[in-house]
Amino acid sequence: MAAKGARGLAEAMRGLSLASNICRDAAATRIPSTTFTRSMATEAPLPIITTNASSSPSSNLWRPATTVPVTIFGFPTYEPQRLESWSAKHLNLPLRRDLLHLAVVYEGDNTRQGTASSKNRWEVHGSHKKLYRQKGLGRARVGNKQSPLRRGGGKSFGPKPRDFGTKITRKAYDLAWRTALSYRYRRGELVVCSDGMELPMPAEFEALLQNPRVRENAELEAGFRSKWVKQVLDANAWGRAAGRSTIITSSRREDLFQSLDLVPRWGRALDVEDVDVKDLLETGRIVIEREALLQIIEDHQSDIKPPTVYYASNVIAPVLASRTPVSGDILVE
Repeated sequence: MAAKGARGLAEAMRGLSLASNICRDAAATRIPSTTFTRSMATEAPLPIITTNASSSPSSNLWRPATTVPVTIFGFPTYEPQRLESWSAKHLNLPLRRDLLHLAVVYEGDNTRQGTASSKNRWEVHGSHKKLYRQKGLGRARVGNKQSPLRRGGGKSFGPKPRDFGTKITRKAYDLAWRTALSYRYRRGELVVCSDGMELPMPAEFEALLQNPRVRENAELEAGFRSKWVKQVLDANAWGRAAGRSTIITSSRREDLFQSLDLVPRWGRALDVEDVDVKDLLETGRIVIEREALLQIIEDHQSDIKPPTVYYASNVIAPVLASRTPVSGDILVE
């Protein structure tokens, strides 16, 4: 039995030796990697993804519009006169309700006078002596006549002159101005008229004023003026049915301002110096003079960054004609 076991072990060792030689020869002979290729029925070439924007054609890139068209109308005929190009940074900004709220609150807080004042018990005139003794009279105990509990006494925690004004950064305030104008422009509620807006009276009224009786009757003249301005506003859809209108001019125009003062429910007239952000958001229409609109934009564009100029070595950069967006270029006249 021992001899059979030894022979079996010797045969097993010879088999292991032969297998190790075969593996060693196979390892010495390497199969080229090109011999086998992987092929799948669902295999498809990978798409070419380009991360560099300059390598793609410029026609495929989306660029926001830098200008918007603005029609200039005549006043009060409401006839289009020409078409102009205005910067999108002036009249096409996205709506920012937070900035508009900040601007309106800032204007309202700085409008408050804060002059309310009352006297406390130490400021009321009179002697500070106790009115009568503490005990022995059968009455309620009292102090001096300046007590807040008595009529004519001081005021407890009464108001004193104070400043209710709040602060806002200049760039945020300027952006709120142009945001309000952009909001009205996109809704079609911003009407830009040519310079020199005035509301002349018709020839019938001038002939009527030649009568001395009519000239002396102020009530009759005011009635004719109010009727005339109502007809003009209603004909242009600027009147009461359209939510009133705010007419803004670069300077005061007597006929226009006097006529609109007679019909406050139809509209109002404001000088550009008296306009706030709240005025641009209240009424249904904003009828503004072109010169006044340019003045508002010029005074409220501090947040617009000028274009950056890079100077290379030994190269003189060209001088920029304008470092801020330009508005008012005529396209069609």
